[in-house]
Amino acid sequence: MTQRSKVTTLPEVTRAELDRRLIAGGFRDYGELENWLKELGYEIGKSSIHRYGSKLEERLDQLKRATDQAKALVAAAPDDAGDMSQAVLRLMQEKIFSALMEMEVDAESQSLGGLAKALAPLVRANIAQQKFAAEVRDKARTAAESVEKLARKGGLGADMVDTIRKQILGIAS
Repeated sequence: MTQRSKVTTLPEVTRAELDRRLIAGGFRDYGELENWLKELGYEIGKSSIHRYGSKLEERLDQLKRATDQAKALVAAAPDDAGDMSQAVLRLMQEKIFSALMEMEVDAESQSLGGLAKALAPLVRANIAQQKFAAEVRDKARTAAESVEKLARKGGLGADMVDTIRKQILGIAS
């Protein structure tokens, strides 16, 4: 079994401050961070801090790339039906699950209840997105039926009425 990183044993507040300092310092000057931790009473070497910092930097880079890609996708393909949101939610759920599987979780310091609580907003967002998509489909169906009645009443042919209905419902010809 691999040895746990000393950095992961730090209290959450101290580790959060270390994260902040790593980011603010551009992931440099590990000697200064070692001295700072030593002043707080923690004996953690530069190498351990560097390994931890490298992993944090990689995760931040991945998050930035994913954010940039999502922005590019939204700009290239606007999504009124919420398909993009659904895809992003599923991707996030998969990524969180993968991260949890790879994490070094200390069962004594982490509770599954806390992790489940952290996932709850994603689940709620997924439900809200599905509800929104159903509402959009219902509104489109109602609009299509209304337009169909008006078009028939106005004397449009069956083919034209069918074409209009498909356009409203987003059905490809």
